[in-house]
Amino acid sequence: MISPATYALFVTASLALVLVPGPNHLYITARGLAQGRAAGLASAFGVEAGTLVHIAAAAAGLSYLISRSAALFAVVKWAGVAYLGWLAYRAFTGGGQEEDGVPAPQPLPKVFLEGMLVNVLNPKVALFFLAFLPQFVDPGAGSPAAQIVVFGVTLLLLGLVSDVVYAYAAGALGGRLRSRARTLRRLSGFVYLGLGVVTAFAGRK
Repeated sequence: MISPATYALFVTASLALVLVPGPNHLYITARGLAQGRAAGLASAFGVEAGTLVHIAAAAAGLSYLISRSAALFAVVKWAGVAYLGWLAYRAFTGGGQEEDGVPAPQPLPKVFLEGMLVNVLNPKVALFFLAFLPQFVDPGAGSPAAQIVVFGVTLLLLGLVSDVVYAYAAGALGGRLRSRARTLRRLSGFVYLGLGVVTAFAGRK
């Protein structure tokens, strides 16, 4: 059983992490600005659904394998770069679904799936879970895998609260700027492109 002191320390450290704007926040903000609050929220829930995949992978040891295998790391990394590059291209070009300069809204299930894939295909997230969560695991407190799941879900819930705040803020701001759809679309494209560049330069260390 995880001790209350260890859990409290983990929550404190996690709060410090989720309060700092990161790539997920940028992605959610871009979505909210471009398509409104509902899309921002859908992307937020999609991102955290991807976090569930990383939690399961960390508990199963897959993150460790990725960190030790250059080939596996490269596959995940470049798949993520390609996907983000495609999102950037679609944002810059309008994806062929544009009316009067305003991009056609994406269905919310598709927005959710994109958010999930953006997170799952980010190898730095996998390595983060591998590096961060085990620091709080006590071998004498029960199953390490179960402890990783508890810590991971806690981090997910804290992150979701932060993500929702960004989604609401971006949705409200995007509503005021909706008449400048082309500018918002380009902003989203630069965000996706930037995330792709960051992923491309992600090192195994």
